[in-house]
Amino acid sequence: MRRLTLRRAPGRPLERLSAGRSTRPTRAARPARPVRLLAATAAATVLALTASGCVTVHGELALMPPATRSEAAQALADFTAAYNSADKAHDPALAAGRVTGPLGEINQAGLRARAVTSPGGNANHRPLELSDARFVLPRKAGWPRWFLADTDPNMDTDEGAGDQRWLVVFVRNGPQQLWEAAHLVIMSPSQVPEFAEEDGFAVPVAADTDTLAVAPADLGKDYVSYLQDGQPGPYAAGPHTTQLREQRQKGAKRPGLATQYLDRVADQGDFAPLGLRTKDGGAFVFFATRFFERQTAAPGYRPKVDPDIKALLTGEVKNTVTKEWVSNQVVLVKPAGTDRDGVTIKARLQGVVGAQGS
Repeated sequence: MRRLTLRRAPGRPLERLSAGRSTRPTRAARPARPVRLLAATAAATVLALTASGCVTVHGELALMPPATRSEAAQALADFTAAYNSADKAHDPALAAGRVTGPLGEINQAGLRARAVTSPGGNANHRPLELSDARFVLPRKAGWPRWFLADTDPNMDTDEGAGDQRWLVVFVRNGPQQLWEAAHLVIMSPSQVPEFAEEDGFAVPVAADTDTLAVAPADLGKDYVSYLQDGQPGPYAAGPHTTQLREQRQKGAKRPGLATQYLDRVADQGDFAPLGLRTKDGGAFVFFATRFFERQTAAPGYRPKVDPDIKALLTGEVKNTVTKEWVSNQVVLVKPAGTDRDGVTIKARLQGVVGAQGS
């Protein structure tokens, strides 16, 4: 039996790319518009504590569900309560223990900014409610364990957009850890795929699987490569690929202001891609990237800095400001052997997490 060393992986908090202002989450059919953000399991029995501080866990190699449905419901309720408390007070500490990964970084940065711009709290706070929860529980061995909550929010993010579902991915890194929300995307009900099942549980997809057009571990690398050079790759045309590149190119050179982008893969710890097998043999995969948007003004001018960005700013803006963004995507990946358009981005959220002036 192997030993498992326990570890802990590392409002309106999202930003519009065009205006740099906080707003709410997007539908998959539209270009990503940033969103307003935002226990013990039966998985293992601790047998012994070693002198080194490691924990030997029974069933570490066995396929186990991440949680019971009642435990998943409690994790969702705990997240919602923490989100509401933090959003009402504009206090990131109140949500810090219930968010992680890309969602956590976006949420915490947004709350830090609002704590500066509205230090008295959120006068327009409306409690978030996530109802009609459908829990997708993938059975797997070892840690981390995770599950998907497909929920109905009490607030739509686009007026007139119709019904929307908030899909929240929860991650837990050990039996003594809390469930934390790592990913959030917004989709219409019809865009949520049918998931494959084995013995009543969802089927996770290995990061390095060769059964898909693109392995989950390679999604970030391929996406970053496409955004940088535009060369043909596995990603299908759409608002988050071809249209996003067109938007960047149009905004790259405006009178008196030049904008540059640098994209980076983000796949370590709770940023690691997480995928579920779909009934058609493909996969539904969550992954994250990071990018930097540098705006340089002509001599004698300064870039305009939104108050929410200024709240996160380090350094002094003389003629350049560099915004750091985290982008959170979910994609449908076709089975291996697909010649083209093997990956389609179904939804994307992004938020500014830092800024540097120079």
